[in-house]
Order: sequence, then C-alpha cells, then structure tokens
Amino acid sequence: MSKLSIAALITCHNRRDKTMACLEALSQQKDIQCEIYLTDDGSSDGTSAAVRERYPEVKLLAGDGSLFWVGGMRKAFAAAMDIGYDYYLWLNDDSNLFADTVSQLVRTHQNLAANHTQEAIIIGSLQDAATGVLTYGGVVRANSWHPLKFQLLTPGDEPKPCVTMNGNCVLIPHSVAAKVGNLEPKFIHRHADYDYGLRAQQLGCSVWVAPGYAGTCSRNPKSGTWEDANLPFSQLWKQVTGPKGLAPEEWQLFARRHAGPLWYFYWLLPYVRVMGTSLLRKLRK
Repeated sequence: MSKLSIAALITCHNRRDKTMACLEALSQQKDIQCEIYLTDDGSSDGTSAAVRERYPEVKLLAGDGSLFWVGGMRKAFAAAMDIGYDYYLWLNDDSNLFADTVSQLVRTHQNLAANHTQEAIIIGSLQDAATGVLTYGGVVRANSWHPLKFQLLTPGDEPKPCVTMNGNCVLIPHSVAAKVGNLEPKFIHRHADYDYGLRAQQLGCSVWVAPGYAGTCSRNPKSGTWEDANLPFSQLWKQVTGPKGLAPEEWQLFARRHAGPLWYFYWLLPYVRVMGTSLLRKLRK
C-alpha cells in the first residue's frame, strides 16, 4: 500500500483504561500508520498524563467536560482538516481494532474508487468481544413507514451499501470531508453520526459497510439511560430530554432534516411512547 496520510480522530472522558487500550490497538496496525488527534474532554482520571507518557506523538486537544461526543470529535476533526489528510478515521475510545483493520478499510475504499465510487464513506463493523454479536456499524432503515428507525447491517464477504452509520469506526476520504464538512455543531452527543451519513448521501456520496469485522466494542448498557423503561417517570423523562437522550431541539433538527413532510409526527412519537409506557406501568401497579 502506497504512503497515505490518515488522521485518527478520538474523543474521551474519564475512561483512561479503555482509551489506552484503544490507542494500543491503533498503534499496532499493520502496513499503515495514523496520526492521532485525541480530544480529552476534561478527564479527571489522569487520561491525558497517561497518553503523554505512553504515546507522546498523539496530538492532545483539551476540553472542559462540556463537549460530549460531538463536540470532542468536531474539535479533533477540525484540527485534522486544517492540516489535510487523505483519510479521516472516526474511532470511539472503547473500540479495539484488529491489526489489519485500517488497511482493510482503505483497501475497501480504493476498490470502490476503482469502480467509479470514489466519494464513499467506509464503515467498520464492531462486535462484542465475548459473544461475537454485531454491536455497531452501518445501518439501513428498519421498515418502509418510519424514516428515522434504523437497524444494523450485518457485514459480509463484500462491501454492502447502507443508509448511514454509528460513528464508532468510520473511514472518511478527503473528498467526502471536503464536500460534507465537519459534524453538525447543533448536536451535542447523539444524532451527529447518523446525520453525517445522511447528509453525505444527499450530497451525492455513498456509505458502505466494509467486509468482515473491524474490531470489538461492547454495547453501552441501557440501565439508567433514556432506554431504561424501569426508571421512575421523572428520572426517565430527564434522561429522555437530556443530551444523551432525545434532547427536543436536537431531535427536532434531525427529524426536520431526515423525516420528510411528516417530520413533526416522527419527532413527537418517541416522547408519546415514553409517556404512554410509563402510564401503563403505573396503571398496572
């Protein structure tokens, strides 16, 4: 593989061990090297110090704890785009890549480009380390009537087109980054990855799931989050409307952009479901 410039973009907050494991796997990539941009969003567990000691070549960017995933990734993406690279690799800090993943992602893009599909985003699928179950990757629409309901697409032996993606392991070529730009700043923690893939498609780019698996990453637990129907309603509503749930203004923006003329219905639907589920549970007691 000819010499290519690749910027790996990561953000972290108080997950030192996971962040260090992610960097270790990234440093062991075969046939290719990445320049790493890491936004430490105000960690208090010594993450930055550990990174400086073990990986002094990493370009550390600082946050104050208010950036969340989108802000941290935007900061890293912007710094890397100011320099300019052939590829940009989004990577979650709890993901551990297999040793040939980055070269395989690049090869997948090159093969597609050779067949006149140059402006293509390539998704690396991740699996649970213990069970092998698909956890994050490219997604397709789950049904024909709900434009905002997606399901994961299982990787195969050949690249598969998809609709958009989880942002855990994503290779973006320079041409796509130049056309689509950075992540949407109005999103805080969720939606920005899906929004990016959907906007890329609208601009004439395509999104593909690479063959096989790229590495391991466990699903985030639902307990105590907006998806935990067992929470008391007051706690559940706080989670639903918070930055890690379906914050109303952000969810409205996503629905307006991607749900068509009936966007208001799809924007309102999850809030109605939460209230309805909580009410039914209360009536059954």
